[in-house]
Parts: sequence; C-alpha cells; structure tokens
Amino acid sequence: MSQKYIKTQNKNSFNSKSYGKYYAQPVYDQKFIETDEIADFIQTQATLKRSDIKAALDELGAAMKHFLEMGQKIRLAGIGIFKVGFSSIGVVKKEDCSAATITSRRVLFQPEIERIVVGSTEKDGKVIQKYVNAKSLIKDVVFEETHDNTMNLEPESGTEGGQNGGSGSGSESGGSQSEPLAAPTISGKTSFSDSTTVSLSGPDGADIYYTLDGSTPTAESTMYTEEFGLSDTTTVKAIAILNGVSSEVASKTFTKI
Repeated sequence: MSQKYIKTQNKNSFNSKSYGKYYAQPVYDQKFIETDEIADFIQTQATLKRSDIKAALDELGAAMKHFLEMGQKIRLAGIGIFKVGFSSIGVVKKEDCSAATITSRRVLFQPEIERIVVGSTEKDGKVIQKYVNAKSLIKDVVFEETHDNTMNLEPESGTEGGQNGGSGSGSESGGSQSEPLAAPTISGKTSFSDSTTVSLSGPDGADIYYTLDGSTPTAESTMYTEEFGLSDTTTVKAIAILNGVSSEVASKTFTKI
C-alpha cells in the first residue's frame, strides 16, 4: 500500500517562484478507517480479544479528554505528544490579560521522531555516523501516482517545492497558501552567566525545526517539542513548516557572560 498523489500545476500568479510549476499533492479515498477496523487489525497483531481491544480504543478518547482538561501533555509511544493550544486577544495592559481574552482552543500534535542512521563520514580521522530525524508514524510511507478520479484532493494540504532537500538555500511552495509563513519566535534570556532556557513558538499547526550549530535548519533538523536549556554561547536558528510550506529562518544568539 502507498500514499497516493496527483500532479497539479500552481496557478497562483502572486507566487512568482512556484507559478506554473507542477507539484505532487496528496489524495485520499473517501473512506475513513474507523475504530472497528483498527480493532480488527490490532487483533491480528496481538493475542487479545477483539472486544477488549475495541473497549480500550473506545475509552482512549475519554482518557485523553480527561488529561487534556487537567492541562497535561500526553505522550503515546510510537505516535507522539498531544497538548492543548489556544489563541488569545492582545491587550495593552498586563492586568487585562486573562482567561477571558482566550478566544479558541485546539489540540496540538507533535509526532514522535526517531534518529535514523543513514550512513557515515570521516572527519579529523574519526568515523562519524550521519543520521536524520524521521517521524515514526510515516518514516516507511512510500508514494505512488494515481489517476483515480474518485479520490479526494484536500485543498488545505500544501506541497513542497524542494525546501527540504538539505541545502539550506531557502524554499518555494506550490500549495494553496498565498501568504508567506511567519518565521518562528525564539524566546529566552540572551545574556546569561550560568544557563538559560530557550522556547520556540510558531504559526498554528506548524512544525518547528531548529539547529544549535549555526547551520541552516531543514525538515531533517531537530524538531522542537519542548523548551531546552543552553549553558554555552549558542546561536539558535529555527524554521516553521506547515503543509509543506517553509518559513524564513529565525535566528537568535544567546551569550554566556
């Protein structure tokens, strides 16, 4: 089995870099995989009764809802992290910022990643392994072009225009987004004597990738999941990627004094 795609031409003349170019876009059949089918599949992989599997899956949503309501982050092994996100209205005075200014809530999902060795190189007489960060759920997905007109093209899904090739030379996109994706915000105390904590934030739903060695980040760099600490002078660079569209690079230097 494979993820199906079709070839589409970007007709957005406002994006001069990708206008007229062809991109692969994902398509899906009209059928959803429901809980019953997941239970059937799990039964073939485990020595459990189907009724027990189905009952556990039915209770999973209720359990996740319970812990999200408590403000907890949920990590499901092999899947990823779920947590609550929200948007709020900006106000001038600090005292006016309260729960009443929060306008929407949503579930944020950060897929689990694995470090996969893809080869080795030699540096200063030492053999160093080369690796990439792969999302566990999709690291083995293969792609196949389809001409099945019954499959659905999802308009909100963007397409990549080569920004993840590892060159760090920028990006272009062929998706439906005409507005550029905002670069991530890098927050933390930039001058410190012992250590400092860095947090990253970006557009809703975007994955954020960062580097600490001064190199330009790509989708193969470390994916941001939670704040991290620095104990030496470091330049943090980060990008956001949403639906295949990459932002400009954000950069901030944290200096130990």
